[in-house]
Amino acid sequence: MDMNISRQQYSQMYKEASKGTKWWLTVPKAFFFGGLICMLGQSLIDMYKAFGLEQKSASLASSVTLIFLSAFFTALGLYEKLAKHAGAGTLVPITGFANSVAAPALEFKTEGWILGLGAKIFIISGPVILYGTLASIVYGLIYYFFLL
Repeated sequence: MDMNISRQQYSQMYKEASKGTKWWLTVPKAFFFGGLICMLGQSLIDMYKAFGLEQKSASLASSVTLIFLSAFFTALGLYEKLAKHAGAGTLVPITGFANSVAAPALEFKTEGWILGLGAKIFIISGPVILYGTLASIVYGLIYYFFLL
């Protein structure tokens, strides 16, 4: 395969690869599906409260259930199909974070427990954890020194 391409060929490849999205369709779909996931979470809270759990315990049980369902649907290959239609609506809630941990775990499990699963499980969610932690420290310091 010849890797030498002309500027015109590169320009054409760039134009084809960078076609814009139909934001007027993708944004409402993301909002709708993200809302459905959040509505499912609230429904789970209400269900757990009806079973006798207090608000705090019901919220925890709902989060655990959503994380389990996300990982389960990821393992079945269904979460990816949903994400193709829902876009960012599946990324924002807790389910998106669970998917970002479960997907690499499944992908790299054939490489073994240490070098596969152990080394790659946080490949997607690691930066989120890192920068989320750093941002919370910065915001905490700003709050402590300037707003208290």
